[in-house]
Amino acid sequence: MHQTLSDLWFGFGVALQPTHLMWSVFGVLVGNLIGVLPGMGALTTISILLPLTYVIAPVPAILMLAGIFYGSQYGGAIGAILLNLPSHPPHAVTCLDGYPMTRQGKGGTALGITMMSSFFAASFGIVVMIFLSPLLVRVAFKFGPTEISAIMLLGLLAGGTMARGSPLKGVAMTAFGLLCGVVGTDVNSGTSRFSFGLAGLSDGVELGALCMGLFGVADFLVSVGKESAQVGHARVRMRDMRPSRAEIRQAMPAMLRGTLVGTLFGAMPGTGPTITTFIAYALERRIARKPERFGHGAIEGVASPEAASHSKTQIDFIPTMSLGIPGDAVMALILGALILKGIQPGPQLITEHPDIFWGLIASFWIGNVLLVLLNVPMIGVWVKLLQVPYKYLFPSAIFFICVGVFSSHNALFDVGMVGVAGVIGAVFIALDFPVSPVVLGYVLGPMLEENFRRALLISRGDLSVFIQRPISATFVTISALVLLFQIVAYLRRLRRPAAALSSGEFVTEE
Repeated sequence: MHQTLSDLWFGFGVALQPTHLMWSVFGVLVGNLIGVLPGMGALTTISILLPLTYVIAPVPAILMLAGIFYGSQYGGAIGAILLNLPSHPPHAVTCLDGYPMTRQGKGGTALGITMMSSFFAASFGIVVMIFLSPLLVRVAFKFGPTEISAIMLLGLLAGGTMARGSPLKGVAMTAFGLLCGVVGTDVNSGTSRFSFGLAGLSDGVELGALCMGLFGVADFLVSVGKESAQVGHARVRMRDMRPSRAEIRQAMPAMLRGTLVGTLFGAMPGTGPTITTFIAYALERRIARKPERFGHGAIEGVASPEAASHSKTQIDFIPTMSLGIPGDAVMALILGALILKGIQPGPQLITEHPDIFWGLIASFWIGNVLLVLLNVPMIGVWVKLLQVPYKYLFPSAIFFICVGVFSSHNALFDVGMVGVAGVIGAVFIALDFPVSPVVLGYVLGPMLEENFRRALLISRGDLSVFIQRPISATFVTISALVLLFQIVAYLRRLRRPAAALSSGEFVTEE
């Protein structure tokens, strides 16, 4: 306990250094702004700003990206509550009761409860991170290439099969990401792989170019012709954001349950915040005495999903930093940024780079306090920003994408790579293929290959080493169970139409 508090104090010393604090505040501000604007998510923003991490030190770079991530979670709730605009998928649930509260003149109360839920849940998630870290340090030295390979395999399967939509499509996108990850020069043999004779691909597909294309340019191409938001009469004063004691007592149990749901799912790789918020909302509706209130301005329908989203956002950093398994595409990007800075995520990160781990934890608290202080007086400003026309927003963002990717290597080839990735991403989105598993496969694939080959080299080619060691055997078993679960679920879905036809039922398409 004493050592943990000492480490946390060290983390605050790192996070409060002027340079580190400046980049953390910058990330929080940008994330909050991006969260308010529909169509510009944290994924797109981090993709655009990824080249900026090349020219700054590892600690401020990670603090900035983390600030964008959890800052966007705060901003996204504003448009959902005031204007029924779910800027990001996790906030679609918040619209169900947040917007009806606005129409009843309680939009300020909904925002106030959101701020309280977000800060409480984030703080709880940070505490969980702090007290789990000693356990992670103790098990760190038990992880070799065999165990890391098994963990990477679980991360790929979980991320691919648990993605939105068909598990088969998720696995296909993960495989596509794996192919993108092996392009370039083989580290061990020095042989060029899948470069098609192009010198620009000799160092592999650039992470920033791939992400900017798949998430930034593709999103813009899909959103062409979209109208800007109509703000209407959404007006909130600061005094309106102070909920009454009765409203706080009503929201507090839902806030606690949402926090626990987010904490539980945050530790599971492959489960995004959207799934978590829907489960939290469904739980509240199931246990409510009057479930018919939900969808008509129930305050619990705002408190629970927002708390779940923010606690998961913080807990997501545990598997990412300590195991190298990102929970979603944003975490995969942050993982990629660590690798670009020469830092290997994994159980030994805490001992090898304590400034990054503990500085990041301390910055979470600083950033969440800043977000509360910023959002209360600036609600009116954020609402005004929703009027920015897309015809100005999207071309400006594409311009910054091109400048950012060119500046990373001073190569026009990378700009062309962004264009190709953007077209491919737009086609995938149009065909309803999840794009997030591509980044997961790209980031984890090379790590899996490297550790798998190293494990086989040590064991002299004996594959049984993966089931002889307890930790790797456990993760291999979990991976097999995940795969089996998805196969059984797929077979059940196939049987339902067959059973309907055999019973004489007919399905009509409208």
